[in-house]
Amino acid sequence: MNIIPYGRHFLDKTDIESVIRVLKSDRITQGSMVQKFESAIAERCGCKYAVVVSSGTAALHLACLAAGLKKGDEAITSPITFLATSNAIIYTGAKPVFADIDYETANISPQEILRHINGRTKAILPVHFAGLPADMEKISQIARKRRLIVIEDACHALGAEYKGKKIGSCWYSDMTVFSFHPVKAITTGEGGAVTTNNRRLYQKLLALRSHGVYKDRKALKKGPWYYEMRHLGFNYRITDFQCALGISQLKKLDRFLNRRRQIAAIYDKELAMARDFFKLPPLEYPDRKHAWHLYLLRLKRHKGTLSRKNLFRLLFSKGVGVQVHYIPVYRQPFYKAHGFSANACPLAEKYYSEVLSLPIFPDLGGSEIKYVIGILKEWVESKI
Repeated sequence: MNIIPYGRHFLDKTDIESVIRVLKSDRITQGSMVQKFESAIAERCGCKYAVVVSSGTAALHLACLAAGLKKGDEAITSPITFLATSNAIIYTGAKPVFADIDYETANISPQEILRHINGRTKAILPVHFAGLPADMEKISQIARKRRLIVIEDACHALGAEYKGKKIGSCWYSDMTVFSFHPVKAITTGEGGAVTTNNRRLYQKLLALRSHGVYKDRKALKKGPWYYEMRHLGFNYRITDFQCALGISQLKKLDRFLNRRRQIAAIYDKELAMARDFFKLPPLEYPDRKHAWHLYLLRLKRHKGTLSRKNLFRLLFSKGVGVQVHYIPVYRQPFYKAHGFSANACPLAEKYYSEVLSLPIFPDLGGSEIKYVIGILKEWVESKI
């Protein structure tokens, strides 16, 4: 049986040809395509600097390191995110603190952030969950008053906007992180980026990406061969052929976003009859533009035969690869073993008990959308 996944990359002839050209060139890594991709991202996001790396997780890790997180520090983030967000905090020796979500948006609640700030708090990592920007103005105000670093986890949100500013512009933050995994808005296979307007952070990110090494004016005074390792860095470099793919994909971003919005609108229209059973995400927000990385369907009734588990199993049995985004991070065995409460955030728990992600990606066909909707309608009709 062919499975319709919840997300999938789209590649065309121009993408493949861009990769082949680099593979046939003299430099397949550490060449000019890296800087070209960084320039293209910075231009698209409206920021000064972009640093591309080997994955979104690597981007989160380097952003946390550049922010100066270390043992004894705390950083506040959302429990409704992929593991990488809070794991990156732990990699630095700092401790993640989970603030509950706003139930309507499933994004981190600014009021809950305030409740968790203490003398050890050094950073806030809001997640633009599913492609919907968090309330960055309020979060920025909280951070500025307390001199906290803000790192936006925008791995779902390339192309999204908040109050007329592009996510990645760092208008309300110090750094923004993106992922280019195949289910994201654009792909480089694996890959990620950090954007910033702060030159000091930019230079540190560049060094941390490649073993903590600097080859700047200070180092080169000792000779053209000379370099200095000033931090403990990593090999988080990305290849030139991945960057060539990223440049080609970035040119299609608007088309990808428009198709995702079209699919969301179809779900909204066709499932309107089932609003007694499903809570559907709003199509439009007055102050933000959704990137529609995920389409989140929530079950209003979720007990017995109406349970999320039963609907999940039904859809999967019929070839629809739905998913649950996400299990609250603190529920994971690693986090429970390190003292995190299994029921730390009541609204995150409520959200988790209800949610399913429906398929949404640029080349999802009309017949496939109709098929998914047909199964959901039949399920609803069987329960009336």
